[in-house]
Amino acid sequence: MIEVYITPDKVYEFLPRNRWGRIFFGTFIGFLFPSCECGIVPIINRFLEKKVPSYTAVPFLVTAPIINPIVLFATYSAFGNSIKFAFLRALGAIVIALVLGIFLGFFWKEPIQKENPITCHEHDFSHLSPARKVFQVFIQAIDEFFDMGRYLVFGCLFAAIVQVYVPTRILTSISASPVLAILLLMFLAFLLSLCSEADAFIGASLLSSFGLAPVLAFLVIGPMLDIKNLLMMKHYLKARFILQFMGIVTVLVLLYSYMIGVML
Repeated sequence: MIEVYITPDKVYEFLPRNRWGRIFFGTFIGFLFPSCECGIVPIINRFLEKKVPSYTAVPFLVTAPIINPIVLFATYSAFGNSIKFAFLRALGAIVIALVLGIFLGFFWKEPIQKENPITCHEHDFSHLSPARKVFQVFIQAIDEFFDMGRYLVFGCLFAAIVQVYVPTRILTSISASPVLAILLLMFLAFLLSLCSEADAFIGASLLSSFGLAPVLAFLVIGPMLDIKNLLMMKHYLKARFILQFMGIVTVLVLLYSYMIGVML
């Protein structure tokens, strides 16, 4: 639908005119558009093709799978109708999105998208009739499905292997150190590659074994950085940006969850 119905001119009509406004726009617009992390990367790619700035698109990538009402309600329900975890999860995503937006808006000086003439070619569907536009929506969806499905399937396969063959006792035996426990659950979130609408229930089951800070790290980093997303990012985005993204997200999630654990 983004490819067919949204033109660059329409995108720019909604974007704020100044850089700070665009960073905040990308950070918070995800609240209105429920997007699972399983499909957020192709959406971001479409936005970048529509000339949306990276400092708007990447904050949306980070927050959309977390701050939308569906995920917030799932998190609230998973932790026994506790608003604390939903709030802390959303706050962490917003902080990280703002930092990434500032980094891309003021310090990053090159495109983050790969130079791919197939994906970067701009199609003009504005002249089509409504019926033809609907038909093109399905055509684009089918193309996107077969293009990205292989990465999604491979990521799910790897995550399933980890869930089956890694004993839980190995994970819980090293949870004594707060920093180590945080890093462990961050790595676990990366490996398991759970949907952002369901991972809170897994996180809730880990709370008694690991405590608040590690579980919070699990909830925050999972939708931002997992195997499925990394494979899809590799398809669309430059390796240098992906490495920077991974480093910034990892450090910020570690610091944020540790600080919350100390304060609470």
